[in-house]
Amino acid sequence: MARTKAQLADNFRESDFLTLASLLGVVPFEALCNALTKCGLATQRYRKLPLELMAYYVICLSLYSSISLQEVLRCILEGFDWLKIKMPCGEIKGRGGISRARNRLGYKAMQCLFEDVCNPLAQPDTIGAFYRGWRLMAIDGTTFDLPDEQRNHDFFGRPPCSRGKTAFPQLRMTTLLEIGTRAIIGAAHGPYSEGENTQGKRLLPLLQKDMLLLADRGFGCYPFFSECIKTGASLVFRIRSNMKFAKEKILPDGSFLSTFYPGAEQRKKTNGIPVRVIEYAIKGSSEKYRLITSILKEEDAPASELAALYHERWEIELAYDELKNHLKQPGAALRSKTPELIIQELFGYLLAHYTIRSLIHQAARKNKVDPDRLSFINAVRILCRKITAAHFPPQTTGN
Repeated sequence: MARTKAQLADNFRESDFLTLASLLGVVPFEALCNALTKCGLATQRYRKLPLELMAYYVICLSLYSSISLQEVLRCILEGFDWLKIKMPCGEIKGRGGISRARNRLGYKAMQCLFEDVCNPLAQPDTIGAFYRGWRLMAIDGTTFDLPDEQRNHDFFGRPPCSRGKTAFPQLRMTTLLEIGTRAIIGAAHGPYSEGENTQGKRLLPLLQKDMLLLADRGFGCYPFFSECIKTGASLVFRIRSNMKFAKEKILPDGSFLSTFYPGAEQRKKTNGIPVRVIEYAIKGSSEKYRLITSILKEEDAPASELAALYHERWEIELAYDELKNHLKQPGAALRSKTPELIIQELFGYLLAHYTIRSLIHQAARKNKVDPDRLSFINAVRILCRKITAAHFPPQTTGN
């Protein structure tokens, strides 16, 4: 059976689905222009597909992942009349013109835009975002399947498999997330072989002294923990059960003080990090948990509260589910064919996710509810709802 190209209705307009005013409210045109300037991409040369258009196009790709590239562009051109570009859909003969325009844009401008725009969202009155004055954060990694192209295999690599090579090359990404809003505020990417700890270290400059970082066992090693300590942020990390910690002082809440050393052979040296160890089990489960925290005083954070708080780390897993199964089609690979465009597409997804999370946070604050209580899918539908008017800065020059 012949495959047909996925299309929207002939009378479809992008403005019927994408609330451009909302997108531009979170990812402002001025911020995009600044990102292009920082990357040396600003130019006065007129083009049919200017870089400003292509940047928003890349973000919109994640909202319409089942629609063809040409069809999404056609819809955007109808909706973005503020760009003053007159190019009927019929002029787009194929993917070549779009790919060339995306190649001109590259990924660095999208990454720069993400870094400039995606900041913590939670305000002091945001429900569930803070614990005793600390802003709750989580760090974790994930992978994305990529198109099975030799260039992607050479650049990103594939995970090992007992029966030869796996079906798709994979990109690894590690992110820093604000737990209360599920807003991803930092992302490090690289080949599959690059570890989460390596990528995570590139995110540490984003940590602040008023933050409390939660991390699973994959990050519970001395080198990464010690680097996090230097940021001044407070830490709660899960560690492997076979790691040994001496009970230097048992505290009334059941936790105990100990020292985290680089290795067993260095236990008698003075380069250890003071930590507090919390051990517990969940009722009905045989699994035992062991946490270490840099918060040494039990009165500042009782063991029972930190044990419950650690499981808020799961919010980052839910954010990855939103990225990979609600924005992107479940089980589908990213659509771009080359490494640079894959990274560009990835930051488009991250910016779209941040936009949706920002809208959810705004609605939650207005209604005085926890942002977790609002549906991500419904927020996508709101973002894709018809608007009667949108206010855009007029664009008279193109790239």
